[in-house]
Amino acid sequence: MTVTPSASRAAQILSRPTTINGLTVPNRIAMAPMTRMFSPGGVPGEDVLSYYARRAAAGVGLIVTEGTYVGHESAGNSDRVPRFHGEEQLAGWQKVAAAVHEAGGTIVPQLWHIGTVRNQGEQPYPDAPSHGPSGLRVNGAADATEMTRRDLDDVIGAFAQAAADAERIGFDGVEIHGAHGYLVDQFLWAGTNRRTDAYGGDPVARTKFAAEIVAAVREKVSPEFPVIFRYSQWKQEAYDARLAETPEELEAILTPLAAAGVDAFHASTRRYWLPEFEGSDLNLAGWTKKLTGKPVISVGSVGLDGDFIKGFQGEGSPVKSIDDLLDRLERDEFDMVAVGRALLQDPEWAAKVLAGRFADLAPYDAAALRTLS
Repeated sequence: MTVTPSASRAAQILSRPTTINGLTVPNRIAMAPMTRMFSPGGVPGEDVLSYYARRAAAGVGLIVTEGTYVGHESAGNSDRVPRFHGEEQLAGWQKVAAAVHEAGGTIVPQLWHIGTVRNQGEQPYPDAPSHGPSGLRVNGAADATEMTRRDLDDVIGAFAQAAADAERIGFDGVEIHGAHGYLVDQFLWAGTNRRTDAYGGDPVARTKFAAEIVAAVREKVSPEFPVIFRYSQWKQEAYDARLAETPEELEAILTPLAAAGVDAFHASTRRYWLPEFEGSDLNLAGWTKKLTGKPVISVGSVGLDGDFIKGFQGEGSPVKSIDDLLDRLERDEFDMVAVGRALLQDPEWAAKVLAGRFADLAPYDAAALRTLS
């Protein structure tokens, strides 16, 4: 096999360890969280264990699990999405964490509450309401329930308890899901947060709920236990939505989160190479690191399709090549890159990239969503 300069450089840069608080991650490749719905009763079984362990064994340095519902009755809307509460559910997750460690990887659960994405009547708790900051859904419908102070305290407590359980059963950290139009993001975004109390108003006030979750999590876990916060500008039903129009507005949102105890940010974009603000080539992850000084994971269409693979192989492509990604890592714009659907398609994706086997990469096929290979 001929190893190209890009292949050799990719192996060198992506294989470098990195640190998030007390955790050393063996390389710069993370698995992005992706909802799979293969956990009946919210319990991750042997197939889920094998799914994550295979990717750790193939060189993924940090696995961020699919979103897992925290212990609040309105947190989710499917009985097949895993939960991070309950004796049987946590026993299943403990086995997953042990298997990933045995395979040489590190793993954090993504802690999740979907907010007004839920409709009343949905599983696993059909009588639970659809909760949000102002009773507004991302699409503008005003048919959900505005959360009371007690509701806020209950959800904050549920995130904190899930984090404590994660540390107790052997996980390496936690990721709080504050992106994509789910509950925490619904508080961050002016489009869904119309509250007139301390949790609504300017960007700093809209960050209060998220910051209180982070602080409660931080209090429940060891000082060296990593707390990661994932956020995005875009929402599932509003791809052009923005939390911040300027770096100054973004700084106002991120600063309270960092002060509350976030150790690293996971900046979710749909295409990692697009600049976030006019006048700079920095993407959202790059701006996040510049403004906070914290480690940052970048994500967005890495390895997703044939065009990106052509870029990996140095061929003509409308997307950025592997060299652009490596340049950004070398400039310390961000610290890790998360890979999503490409890892669904091919559990060996990381091993192939780290070995310079770009020619063996296969384009993503949506059929991969139907299996847990």
